[in-house]
Amino acid sequence: MSSAGDQQRAAAEGMLRPEEPRAGAAAEESGARRLARCLTPPPGEEVKEVEETIEELLRRLDEFCGITDAIRSDTSQILDETIPLIKDKVMEMNHIYAKVDKLEAFVKMVAHHVSFLEEQVLEAEKSHGTFLNTVCKLFQCATISSFKNRHPPSAARSYDLPKLYRTEDFFPMNYVGTKYQSN
Repeated sequence: MSSAGDQQRAAAEGMLRPEEPRAGAAAEESGARRLARCLTPPPGEEVKEVEETIEELLRRLDEFCGITDAIRSDTSQILDETIPLIKDKVMEMNHIYAKVDKLEAFVKMVAHHVSFLEEQVLEAEKSHGTFLNTVCKLFQCATISSFKNRHPPSAARSYDLPKLYRTEDFFPMNYVGTKYQSN
């Protein structure tokens, strides 16, 4: 008994040997058929393996198509529902940012006015000698008459408060977020 490998070798040698001239295309076709029969594996385990591989690839392709369909439906849901909600929230946040910017500007203005008033208070304390009067009261300097005679009481100067700002102008009583808002 000869094996399949021996048969293939013999067929291949037969194809490669120079033979007698045959009748054209028919001889070449029969040789090609013989070679194809020798080279094709017998149906069996290899065919089953190929079919199983094809089935596995088809299952994976079905899973992939299912995943892409789920992604498409999620994407359309995001486009139809979630993005408009996000746009609305962005608009709300823009209004909040504008309010925060106004509050920052207001705080800067108040800080400027507070520094201005603080400077004026310091100047007034220097010019009116409040520190000296406070020290005298603390040490009961009323008994020292010579100290009183040196600094005669000066006429009280009037102080005109500069026009600064009114909080009510910026935050009216019915302003949303105040405890005084009218419902």
